Amino acid sequence: MFFIFSKILAFLITPLIWVFTLFIIAFFAKDRLRKKKLIIWAVCLLYIFSNSFIVDECMRLWEVTTPDLKPTQKYKYAVVLGGMIWYDARQDKPQFLRNADRLFQTLPLLGCKQIQKIIITGGSGSISHPEEKEAAILKKYLLKCGYADSSIIIENESKNTRENALFTKHLMDSLHIQDSVLFVTSAFHLRRAKGCFNKAGINKIVLYPTDRYSGPRKYELDFLFVPDSGALNTSTLLIHEMLGWLIYKIKGYC
Repeated sequence: MFFIFSKILAFLITPLIWVFTLFIIAFFAKDRLRKKKLIIWAVCLLYIFSNSFIVDECMRLWEVTTPDLKPTQKYKYAVVLGGMIWYDARQDKPQFLRNADRLFQTLPLLGCKQIQKIIITGGSGSISHPEEKEAAILKKYLLKCGYADSSIIIENESKNTRENALFTKHLMDSLHIQDSVLFVTSAFHLRRAKGCFNKAGINKIVLYPTDRYSGPRKYELDFLFVPDSGALNTSTLLIHEMLGWLIYKIKGYC
């Protein structure tokens, strides 16, 4: 039920849905003044959530960043959170999303022996295709790329961040993992993910944030003032993550 509720909520908290709803209400409003106010509100919301500078500053405040990993830092295991692909059934292969930076930033560490094994956690995030287990798909892909089967461990039943933590904890206990592990996920997601894993009893983790959205501050005219669809997507992602963190906090998941 919580899984389905989260999918519905993700739709309702989308800024573009708010803007579209305001325009629809304005269209049917009979009072001229009310119609005008609704349109102004819709335009303002659209501008704020698509302004690159505003969105970049908000994301900078939210994202968790850490110093770069030193070459001398070595770990046996790296836990990599899923949510980075959609499965192309026609071609029987994964299509990588931006979050795949979580995996692509980890693989070089495996290649240079800074880590020995990768634990990928993530099942199906799809209501219509629960059989498409992300971690299993990724392992199959990595094996085709030539990585050793012994270097890739998967947990492929979890549907959300809380289950990532709970099921990974069970897996780590079964493998008797007690040393610190490298903890890899997106910088915007790290706050909620760390809370969930700590709550599940996985406390010996070294944070390794990837795919940062906030970059160096820019004061170029187009960045400051021109609306951008990419910024709209980022603001939607940020609102979704912040609300997810809040709900998890209220429910005691993190």
